[in-house]
Amino acid sequence: MAVTARTLRLQRQLNAAVRAITDAQTRDLVRAWVDAWNEIEPDLTAALLEQLTAGDRVTRAQLLRSTRLRKALALVADQLEALTAAAGVRLTGDLRQIVDTAGDAQASVIDSQLPPDSDLLDGLDSWSRVDERQITAIVERSTQQITSLLQPLPAETLDVVRRELIRGVASGSNPRGTAARMVRRAEKAFNGGLGLSRALNIARTETLDAHRAGARLGRMAQADVLRGWQWVSALDTRTCPSCWAQHGSVHPVEEFGPDDHQQGRCTALPLVKPWAELGLDVEEPPSLGPNASDRFESLSSEQQLDVLGPKRYDAWVRGEYPMDSWSQRRSSDGWRDSWGVSPVPQLSGGRAARAA
Repeated sequence: MAVTARTLRLQRQLNAAVRAITDAQTRDLVRAWVDAWNEIEPDLTAALLEQLTAGDRVTRAQLLRSTRLRKALALVADQLEALTAAAGVRLTGDLRQIVDTAGDAQASVIDSQLPPDSDLLDGLDSWSRVDERQITAIVERSTQQITSLLQPLPAETLDVVRRELIRGVASGSNPRGTAARMVRRAEKAFNGGLGLSRALNIARTETLDAHRAGARLGRMAQADVLRGWQWVSALDTRTCPSCWAQHGSVHPVEEFGPDDHQQGRCTALPLVKPWAELGLDVEEPPSLGPNASDRFESLSSEQQLDVLGPKRYDAWVRGEYPMDSWSQRRSSDGWRDSWGVSPVPQLSGGRAARAA
């Protein structure tokens, strides 16, 4: 194989194109959630103030019996249903473009690893000859996954909003200040783990997986000249230890991947077979691309600490946590298996042992 400067440039351009789509999704979802909360907040605040100023002490049960608060919470429920439906439409609308962008780029990336005058590649327009049914199947699977993951979001988020809204209702003697604190907690729930942030997680994760599926289909169209694909990570301080460890690993052409953690940014770089194996009597140049170990060693100690965190960094410095132990495979309900960060090793009897 000969990963060239052109190969790396094309891969960066592909990553940038996908990032532009996911960034646009993020902006649209954030704007929609913020606008929805701005509509909800005045009604919630007014309902709370009405109860908090009605007597000396308000219990949670009394608060939940408030007709005005029930109407405000019904508005929250309606907004969450509308937001989730709109998010599904927004995300699935990008799937075909994502799949086409990834699949179409594979031929150019592969061609960049062959001699300039080679005729081995089955045309740079090979994506146009891919069976449309295969592309449609990827889009449909991704659509089903996004829809399935978004479906429970409104009810679960509303439940958290309700709990956060009434938590500590009797604390504080200033009704307006108490109401403000309660609404802030509700807003955090609305836009937090079961609200906006969960929708963003679904958006980025499933969009990137659709991209990977499209790339796999594009690779398979040129499988006869490939020996596999290489896991490529960003290798920056935002890259998790698991992805640092996986960088450079080589996988079969047909394998889906990289199957990294949710919202993972890693990509699959198709690798051409050695030129001699392809029957090319041409001297093959050395392959380019960063080595993860060398790149990590070149970081400052502060940057290394940012990547690993204090416990893992200390274990790495002591030689008890080498890079090849930073990653482990994980299973989770409702999602594919993925590779994530392995636990910090524990010492037993003076010898390093992997934590259970």
